[in-house]
Amino acid sequence: MDRRSLLGGAVIGSAGLSAGIGAWARGIEGQHAPDLGNGTFLNPVLSGDRPDPAILKDGADYYLTFSSFDAYPGLTIWHSRDLVNWQPRRPALTRNIGSVWAVSLEKHGGRYFLYIPVKARPNDVFVTWADHIDGPWSDPVPLGLPRHIDPCHAVAEDGSRWLFLSGGDRVRLSDDGLRLAGPVEHVYDPWRYPDDWDVEGFSPEGPKIHRRGNWFYMLTAVGGTAGPPTGHMVIAARSRSLHGPWEQHPGNPLVRTRSADEAWWSRGHASLVEGPDGSWWALYHGYRKDFWTLGRQCLLDPVRWTADGWFAMTGGDLSRPLPQPRGGVALPHGLALSDDFAGPLQLGTKWTFFRPAPDEAERLHVADNTLHLAARGEAPSNGSPLLLNAGDTSYRFECTIAVEPGCTAGLVLFYDDRLYAGLGFDAERFVTHQYGIERARPANPHGARLRMRITNRRHIVAIHTSGDHGQTWQRFDRGMEVSGYHHNVRGGFLSLRPGLYAAGRGGARFSDFRYAALADGAAATTAG
Repeated sequence: MDRRSLLGGAVIGSAGLSAGIGAWARGIEGQHAPDLGNGTFLNPVLSGDRPDPAILKDGADYYLTFSSFDAYPGLTIWHSRDLVNWQPRRPALTRNIGSVWAVSLEKHGGRYFLYIPVKARPNDVFVTWADHIDGPWSDPVPLGLPRHIDPCHAVAEDGSRWLFLSGGDRVRLSDDGLRLAGPVEHVYDPWRYPDDWDVEGFSPEGPKIHRRGNWFYMLTAVGGTAGPPTGHMVIAARSRSLHGPWEQHPGNPLVRTRSADEAWWSRGHASLVEGPDGSWWALYHGYRKDFWTLGRQCLLDPVRWTADGWFAMTGGDLSRPLPQPRGGVALPHGLALSDDFAGPLQLGTKWTFFRPAPDEAERLHVADNTLHLAARGEAPSNGSPLLLNAGDTSYRFECTIAVEPGCTAGLVLFYDDRLYAGLGFDAERFVTHQYGIERARPANPHGARLRMRITNRRHIVAIHTSGDHGQTWQRFDRGMEVSGYHHNVRGGFLSLRPGLYAAGRGGARFSDFRYAALADGAAATTAG
């Protein structure tokens, strides 16, 4: 059988349908592509787990990064010239400093800065800088802010530099932006929603400061990041001075999912940005309806300014195509998740480790179109698997794997170290991964080398194995349903990611890794 049909085949060209959302384009490997090619786009502009977007306009270029949590290398910088089509560049963070939450990406005095809140022991906010967006970035330095998250860099009308923080607080920075220059102070009491709204909690966080004309505008997220689909929201306030006082927007909340029937849940954590044609836009995140497993995806919403100096977001529930910003240059969008291991491993842009040790990268060696991965731990739970960020509601991935004596290796769908699913094997037996534990160990008829495939079709998982390089397949006798592998079950704000692992002793060799998005519903057919 033609392998293209096994991999979904529908990898190029045609439009598909995603439940509750209009027709969207197919890009690389059939992945969601926002640009519909007719002057309109359909959200998300970046699918997959892209939470807490931090956007920087730098002349004609736009740079964007997201919370990377326990994935390293982290804080990959994405690049666009039209706000719709995005390409990954390089990761800004290579050393594991803890779980990375919502950052601030800024340029000041010709230098780029990242302010990075980290959940670790102890919690803190770090700063790193670079003279070029691609780095090298300086080693992150803690500022000494253990009680706050979600910093946002802002420059006052008098030139002083500040970090605005969760809870309506702020702190002054030194002139070079690398140290604190004063105590934390409370400057803003956020707008409160009615008591009968279904939310996760008040949780004022993610402040974003923007200056336009004679006004400073502050956007804040309230209602909680996850929990009920109707919880997260965007509110705003403004002031003539960065030092206040702050006036609440009369239209608060500006964005809120009002019903679980909407296409996007828990919409919030917004930033404003000017488009290439002078139009204005908001970038924020949201969960695709019924797909908490995919994490929070990056959404683009048109903004209209009003005569009284306020603004409104006009994209509605974002379920339908919207006119694109004009005047920008469309870069090729996204990246292929397949890997033939023909060159250096794309760490940070494609592959990431989960909670890596300082020497984790030493486990990797790429040669002869093969990834050699040294074993670590006893299972995916303590073996720091190598993961991808997939944004499709249905997809499959497959790989040829060979294990050395003492090694168990395989493919996984991984949320965190306590919640994952998949299949591993050694030369004699399989090991079933389900609910974050190791279960049945049936006999392996293929020996120390086989090809494995995992299909995740709208949370229904099927696993196949092949001993003849994918010419024939055997379905593994354990089906799974993974719709509960997400934050509202486990916490952590993560997503369910495809990946590979090697545990035990020795190592494993991985070759010809293939990923393809699938059309929801009936099995996809071969294209072209």
